[in-house]
Amino acid sequence: MYHYRDSGLDNVWLENGYTVHKTTYGTGVSIHNNEGLHKAIGRWLVKLPKPLNGSEMRFLRLEMELTQRGLAGILGADEQAVRRWEKARKKPINGPADRLLRALYTEFVDGDGSVRAMVERLAELDEIAPPNVAFCDGNGQGWQPHERSAA
Repeated sequence: MYHYRDSGLDNVWLENGYTVHKTTYGTGVSIHNNEGLHKAIGRWLVKLPKPLNGSEMRFLRLEMELTQRGLAGILGADEQAVRRWEKARKKPINGPADRLLRALYTEFVDGDGSVRAMVERLAELDEIAPPNVAFCDGNGQGWQPHERSAA
């Protein structure tokens, strides 16, 4: 069996699907269908009945081709939080971030993009400054909002 450390995960071993060969630099290993293997690992991770840890978060983030900043924006966290989670490799991440990351990864490999689009739209809402508003009670219509420019 081959201990697949290149995944960034300490607990992944391959029974087959790889070739060991000699190179001028020593022993090399070629993984057959690396993309398929990584999807299988990711699907396995999101189905585990335990909180994801930092190294698992990093694996999923890299598979989705997200930067720490990009993932932080989607999760509604700051970039430093993602860095801390990933640095503390064995420590579980918090509940909402864990659940959202699982949903995002599942949708990334098997979905149509709608979950990620919705989450990214929600992340944008955090960046929008609230407009100034004035309310007017008139014409028998009751109170009505009227946006106004900042003074």
